Amino acid sequence: MANRIILNETSYHGAGAIGHLVDEVRSRQFKKAFVVTDKELVKFNVVEKVTRLLDEAGLPYEIFDEVKANPSVEVIKQGVAKFKASGADYLIAIGGGSPIDSSKAIGIIIDNPEFSDVLSLEGVAPTRNKCVPIIAIPTTAGTAAEVTINYVITDEEKKRKFVCVDVHDVPIVALVDPEMMESMPKGLTAATGMDALTHAIEGYTTKAAWALTDALHLEAIRLISSSLRGAVENTKEGREGMALGQYVAGMGFSNVGLGIVHSMAHPLSAYYDTPHGIANAVLLPYVLAFNARATGEKFREIARAMGVKGVDDMSQEEYRQAAIDAVKQLSHDVGIPEKLHMIGVKEEDLVSLSQDALKDVCTGGNPRDCTAEEILEIYKTAF
Repeated sequence: MANRIILNETSYHGAGAIGHLVDEVRSRQFKKAFVVTDKELVKFNVVEKVTRLLDEAGLPYEIFDEVKANPSVEVIKQGVAKFKASGADYLIAIGGGSPIDSSKAIGIIIDNPEFSDVLSLEGVAPTRNKCVPIIAIPTTAGTAAEVTINYVITDEEKKRKFVCVDVHDVPIVALVDPEMMESMPKGLTAATGMDALTHAIEGYTTKAAWALTDALHLEAIRLISSSLRGAVENTKEGREGMALGQYVAGMGFSNVGLGIVHSMAHPLSAYYDTPHGIANAVLLPYVLAFNARATGEKFREIARAMGVKGVDDMSQEEYRQAAIDAVKQLSHDVGIPEKLHMIGVKEEDLVSLSQDALKDVCTGGNPRDCTAEEILEIYKTAF
């Protein structure tokens, strides 16, 4: 069986990466940008770092800043209408996963209008055309939405998040600049960083993993584990390591899928508006314990990548526990809560959450098959 890898056409990494924006716009002969972002990034002058470059180059743009965390179907529809009225011919996504995911949905619908209801994009939608060209500029080090073929939308009416997987939605250019991430507060840095670690670990252990993605995910685990504490303290080295580590994780998991950490985290965001990274971080150790027996020797390599010493002298049980303990320690060090009740999850919702998690598209990639009852037990243990 052949394995597929899909990435950006072009990506730039390191301090000053956004300086390549104007050259990319001009070389591709784009006329007007539709800038998708949120009000907080406008308020704190993060967006201005990008629009200043466009202003200096005389390149026109229009800003759409109505995106919120866990973007909804209605926000996407509003963005589509605004794009059509703007006369723009490309998108610039500035922000974390929510603005970039919103750009993907908007761009897909513009060039595939038969999916304008948004809901029909769930799963692997049979779109025919590439989306409107997107230049993605992440301001968080976590989702790697700038390099993935996935995006997530919230159906507020039914209190559910749904995952869309589409090879036509990958941004053509990613400008991964750690200087764009310096304004992230500690809590957001920690949450998005643990989201990136979850991507790397789930991508490494998912059923579809193979040699190339394994190499990417192990390097991502190493980078994230050695950089996240520094990033939370806003060190230059920490920011740079996280910017690269989360992107490398995205290169891998986008092409092989994830597992039930994400399946279980998605309903938490839909029910309680829980930040996605926090939901993943709380659940990750408990799901690792559930999956351990289905992962062969992979937990040994996870432990090694996270800096655990002496793993070659450990028994299988010992290195599996060492990997879980290393994840718990990192999560604790960056201030992530340990239990679901600490982030507002209600015990009476656990059965419904389990049923929704089982139906999530990520469940099929989990290394260990599971039932709704088994997912419920994980929720209860994590509660």
